Amino acid sequence: MAVSVERRDIEKVGAVIGPYVRVTPVVGVSGADFGLASFPLALKLELLQHSGSFKARGAFANLLLRKIPAAGVVAASGGNHGAAVAYAAMRLGVRAKIFVPTVSSPAKVERIRAYGADLAIVGDRYADALAASEAWVERTAALAVHAYDQAETLLGQGTIGMELAEQAPVDTVLVPVGGGGLIGGIAAWYAGAVKVVGVEPESAPTLSEALKAGRPVDAPAGGIAADSLAPRRVGELMFPIAQAHVARVALVSDAAIRRAQDALWSAVRIVAEPGGAAALAALLGGAYVPAVGERVAVLVSGGNSTAVDFGSG
Repeated sequence: MAVSVERRDIEKVGAVIGPYVRVTPVVGVSGADFGLASFPLALKLELLQHSGSFKARGAFANLLLRKIPAAGVVAASGGNHGAAVAYAAMRLGVRAKIFVPTVSSPAKVERIRAYGADLAIVGDRYADALAASEAWVERTAALAVHAYDQAETLLGQGTIGMELAEQAPVDTVLVPVGGGGLIGGIAAWYAGAVKVVGVEPESAPTLSEALKAGRPVDAPAGGIAADSLAPRRVGELMFPIAQAHVARVALVSDAAIRRAQDALWSAVRIVAEPGGAAALAALLGGAYVPAVGERVAVLVSGGNSTAVDFGSG
């Protein structure tokens, strides 16, 4: 049976996953803290979520709302989704098999192992891990927990919007985009009440290309955030939500993402992974320029980083 992704559904899922996830904090700062004009800026710190990223919300939504077979669950991931599914499976006593590509950060691979999942590293990109996970489902009948193209995943991620709406008055939310589960859920929650802006690496413009084509299409999948923001294409489920409720998509360079990582550390002492810093990069690189008095929220989506990932900061 189809599951809808609307505000009332997100509220219901929020009640289900509430005992298992953290209400992550919002830090109020100013654009001036990052060398920009002075404007209200709220940082939603999802890197403080269980497993180090927002992905724990969607993982728990899947495992709590769907029937788990004896073979357990399986997930393909650039790293964060795999860590989240592994963590949720550990908490709920479920078997988990996780496939990740070689591009995955060592910090993310170590988290998956630490949570006790059966880990397999295959291929160079997320698409390779996804193909391996699909073959695993065929062999074992395990439940596939998709990183972004699953209704329960979108509903879980949408609880971030629900929380943020209670924590800070905002006009605009900047959201990093990979496969689109995060921005799809948040956009479904706000449904046009707040401007939702997607932020993608120039080297992985999945939603940008989909919006141009009028449908999800294959896009380049590279850059320093490739382990979190570079699937082959956005999900089918999120795309109509994006068409209806995402105001625009801003593209950012790898250099801007690195500057955002450094700036988060310098100004707020936050260590974000490249994908987690991408939304701030839109402000620092000028890809998104707020209007006078505009209240902006930036989602800092993940912190599974190593010294190598973080660079010189």
